[in-house]
Amino acid sequence: MPKMIDLNGDWELAYFEEEGSLPQAPFDLAAHPCRRVLARVPGNVELDLARAGHISADPFYGNNLLELRRLEGCQWWYLRDFPTPDWVGESGTEIVFEGLDCFATIWVNEVEVGRSANALIAHRFDLSRALRPPGEPNRIAVRLASPANAVKTLPIDADAYAPLSRYEGLWARKPAHAYGWDIMPRAVSAGLWRPVRLEEVRTTELTTVFLDTQDIVAEEARLECRVSFRTELPLRDFVVRISGQCGASQFEKEVPLFFTRAGFSITVAEPLLWWPRGYGEASLYEVTATLLHNGAAVSERRFQLGIRTVELDRTDLHTTENPGRFSFVVNGVPIFCRGTNWVPADAFHSRDTERIPAILDLVADMECNMVRCWGGSVYEGDAFYDFCDREGLMVWQDFGMACAVYPQRPAFLEAIRAEAEWLVTELRQHPSLALWSGDNEIDELNLCWGVRRTDPNRNRITREVLPEVVRLLDGRRPYLASSPYLAPAAVSLPQPNRVVPEQHLWGPRDYYKSDFYLRHTALFASEIGYLGCPDLSSIRRFISPAKLWPCLDNDEWFLHSTDSVPEYPMAQRVRLMVNQIQNVFGEIPDGLDHFAAASQIVQAEAKKFFLELFRQHKGSTTGILWWNMMDGWPQMSDAVVDYYFRKKLAYRFLKRAHGSFTVVVHEPNPGEPSRLEVSAVNDSLAARSGMVRIWDADSGATILKGPFAVPANGRSRCGFLDVSDAQRLFLLSWQEEGGKRGCGHYLHGKPPFDYRRYRMEWLPKIAALDDSFRAEELAS
Repeated sequence: MPKMIDLNGDWELAYFEEEGSLPQAPFDLAAHPCRRVLARVPGNVELDLARAGHISADPFYGNNLLELRRLEGCQWWYLRDFPTPDWVGESGTEIVFEGLDCFATIWVNEVEVGRSANALIAHRFDLSRALRPPGEPNRIAVRLASPANAVKTLPIDADAYAPLSRYEGLWARKPAHAYGWDIMPRAVSAGLWRPVRLEEVRTTELTTVFLDTQDIVAEEARLECRVSFRTELPLRDFVVRISGQCGASQFEKEVPLFFTRAGFSITVAEPLLWWPRGYGEASLYEVTATLLHNGAAVSERRFQLGIRTVELDRTDLHTTENPGRFSFVVNGVPIFCRGTNWVPADAFHSRDTERIPAILDLVADMECNMVRCWGGSVYEGDAFYDFCDREGLMVWQDFGMACAVYPQRPAFLEAIRAEAEWLVTELRQHPSLALWSGDNEIDELNLCWGVRRTDPNRNRITREVLPEVVRLLDGRRPYLASSPYLAPAAVSLPQPNRVVPEQHLWGPRDYYKSDFYLRHTALFASEIGYLGCPDLSSIRRFISPAKLWPCLDNDEWFLHSTDSVPEYPMAQRVRLMVNQIQNVFGEIPDGLDHFAAASQIVQAEAKKFFLELFRQHKGSTTGILWWNMMDGWPQMSDAVVDYYFRKKLAYRFLKRAHGSFTVVVHEPNPGEPSRLEVSAVNDSLAARSGMVRIWDADSGATILKGPFAVPANGRSRCGFLDVSDAQRLFLLSWQEEGGKRGCGHYLHGKPPFDYRRYRMEWLPKIAALDDSFRAEELAS
């Protein structure tokens, strides 16, 4: 394997406001007035300044976030020494920046070795002209220009659009959330945010190995292998050997190479297939690709392979007159998708590595089988996808654009093409990757947000550039132009985002059982959410004591509840929470304790209801990806786990309803309002049977008790509950043959409900159904 030298750790960081005469090269820096601190790589400049005392120690506390605005016009210089590696002279050397944010120039020993303008992808630069002899010290300097100044002279097209605080981000290939979002702070950061290393470049080496499943027929899988290599040797006597093993299943093939590119097929008898979570094992083959020359191994690559096919069976429209389709089909089986949206793990992405494993553990614990990587964030690395591969988590991957109309000029199109080619090549080997999606909500923005710009089907980025990249580099993976995708057939219709099969169900954010939710027209909801406060202990960590209560007309609550740009408020989330509590309880409980608890109860009931609403209609509905698992900074939000990893009530409720098997109570049918259907829902390839009991929480009287039997990947009726209009809490418990148990509850009746009755009487009975609630969490 190529040799590497780690350049992470301590660097020197110099910074100053970009004004007047600026250094043009590292030797100019000594004469320039600047402040210097110790930097950590991977890192973000704000974290270095906080450690050095140049800004507040916790940028997320109170209103400290607003201090960061003055840093947006700064230029940053990263500096350090390193020795020349001992392989120089025999092999080439590249410096690899896995995350370089953003407008960078790199020098080694005063020789400029490269430039970059994309924080979302990795960059490699050849050091052959710059390195000193082996063992001697070298000086590296990385200049990061102010992202605001770097784009300020670039043109903005007449039909371009972004919320006011984000226009400067249209040209900058930084995560869109950095400019302020309704779920993330404005932190227009800079830094070497992922690892940096030196890497050996051998003259003869495998450069590409891509193994893809062509088809699976009659207990046999056909794989297509594409390889490329570089060499300075004559193109004779080269052979590639591909071998793989998963348990007792194995394959091997050797192919002579007559050119530096080749493609060929491999047949695997009785393959072990990769399945989404709940539908079977996520089987992974350990694959070794070896390049041989004259019979000797000269280069080797190792990776994991999941043998599976994936399709997206979809139509452009879904109406009453012409029902549509939107279904992920894996290995020929329609999959009901239960999952969450993946948002930034942290506002400062150098901290992602320490947070992502614990967040992914929550996703697996919830028994999700899909995560949607939202287009306003960064692209996650191999460790994220490796986890999803192992755990059977399908990944819906947006390209990095969201909620804006981006430039259509040739230079920007080429920048997106290069970014997409890097990303698709990096991720395409992962079996968990189920879909490439062009962007987040840009089709919908154009037609449905009151800022009508242009027909989204004229967007060359998502209609020409990205589908061509996917076709050329990953042609068997489904591609969706936007989420939601508004095809030409939808554009001329009223409310085009309500006549397509895949939708984002945000709407008025009123009562969670309003007509908007009950009578939705989506087959697949890729976004849907409801707000709730973090626990009191978390709120006290980011709201100062004087501002803890009341929540309205409170600048700290406002900052931690919207897009964190006070001059341009986007969404009054505190007011939305107040309204949502009022809709359910008919009052706003006084005091922080009761307000936070009431908001968590309402959020938990709402999100459980959304999930069960889609599951009870399995067969017509095909999936729900709720927003979202985890906060990327401390805030009041739709997340079910707060920034400090404290689980909200919604996490407990969703987990009970999220397994591959569940029992759900339907909402009243207008034709029979006194009868509630009860369904058993099975998202697996094995039939399920057992016993279910439903009883009244107040009286303990059994309302329904009996057997259930559900076919594989199906839904069956368990019976009916005969009810009146009275408010009641029903408790559910079931046991499958084989011993697996489950539980849930159903809140019946129309609001307003009594807050104190729910919290003091009903919530303890809901909690007592299993041991997922600890007593101290219930009390908080």
